[in-house]
Amino acid sequence: MTAIKKKARGELVVLLLALALMTLLWASAAYAGADTTFNTALTKFTDFLEGSGGKIITVLSLAGGIVGLASGRFSLGQVAIPVGVGVGAGTGIPIVTSTVTATI
Repeated sequence: MTAIKKKARGELVVLLLALALMTLLWASAAYAGADTTFNTALTKFTDFLEGSGGKIITVLSLAGGIVGLASGRFSLGQVAIPVGVGVGAGTGIPIVTSTVTATI
């Protein structure tokens, strides 16, 4: 019984190695920098977050912090999180966009 299991394991290892070898031999190079399929959507989404969308998200986050403060439980996070959201919406989008563009 043990010999059969060892033989099955050996066959499985050979099969996996053959599959890996075929994958490596038939793989072709991928060029991601030339594709412009989603440029329109990326531009619209980035403009939204840098413009009115970022302001709306920041105001909603600030409103949530104020509601938390009004409920009687004070936490520094209720003030710091809206500030972080505002900074992230204002400066985070260009940083991420430039990093992705530079990497690709």
